[in-house]
Amino acid sequence: MVTVLDEIPQIPVPPRLTVLEAVAFKQSFQGLLQGNALPSKVILDFSQTTFMDSSGLGALVTNFRIAQQQGIELILWDVRPQVMAVLSLTGLDQILKIEQRTPSETPAATKAGEVQPPATHPSVRSWLKRALDVVGALVGLAITAIAFIPIAIAIKLDSPGPIFFAQTRCGWLGKKFRIWKFRSMCTNAEALKSRIENKLDDNKLFKNENDPRITKVGRFLRRTSLDELPQFWNVLTGEMSLVGTRPPTPDEVERYEVPEWQRLDVKPGMTGEWQVNGRSSIRKFEDVIRLDLEYQKNWSLIYDIKLIVKTVLILFRKNSGAA
Repeated sequence: MVTVLDEIPQIPVPPRLTVLEAVAFKQSFQGLLQGNALPSKVILDFSQTTFMDSSGLGALVTNFRIAQQQGIELILWDVRPQVMAVLSLTGLDQILKIEQRTPSETPAATKAGEVQPPATHPSVRSWLKRALDVVGALVGLAITAIAFIPIAIAIKLDSPGPIFFAQTRCGWLGKKFRIWKFRSMCTNAEALKSRIENKLDDNKLFKNENDPRITKVGRFLRRTSLDELPQFWNVLTGEMSLVGTRPPTPDEVERYEVPEWQRLDVKPGMTGEWQVNGRSSIRKFEDVIRLDLEYQKNWSLIYDIKLIVKTVLILFRKNSGAA
């Protein structure tokens, strides 16, 4: 229920800000903007909120963007340590205006290093999953080291530019990180991207095999998935997992509706449902979301191992055909 104090609307945020509450939270905020006179400030009272997952974060980010567009000052009151840890993880604590009215709830006592963000999914706190990631990453990096010299020479001979390519992606709870790959495109690929996309139907995705930005060696690296070997480093550092959801780009996340943020409740993976179900044949964004949420629903350590085995078998068949 929205209340008004000194002509400033206040929206109480529920104790648990998950997908259903997040949708209602977003609707409550947008309802304030339906009148003729827009408020100059809006207060979000977080004093009772102790849990916020990716959907809740998505609703907060969406409301903040709307407030900026309308010239409205958004103020967060009494953010609890658990929620502050989420904001610190994503860097939003440096962007949002936060006022702590209760002396005991000071920002200094809620640094991410002291209070961890809430476990949005059982896989996030599973030490067995993390152990599997570490062992798999070490094995993968050993393979990467062996394959590095021939791949590096091939990349350099094929086109000028660096051996590695780094791109910003969004991980758990939307935290940005740099994903690493062997370079498979020309060095001005990003500049050519918008030019190419303007020629495409908005309802179609660009097929990788027809992308003119991909180099000759790059086509082989992608066909065999060798371009993704450096991502084992992302797994070792904990930014990714061996198995998870597909890591989206920031501009993709900006277009999410609140329920779609749920896919960020787990760490992104090198493989997952989208990989074993034929990622090259997936053309609709709704199918990507469906597969990512299906992974979250079915997750277990055994399920992860099954997806890893399926991925290895698929890669073996692909590489046998490419040989």
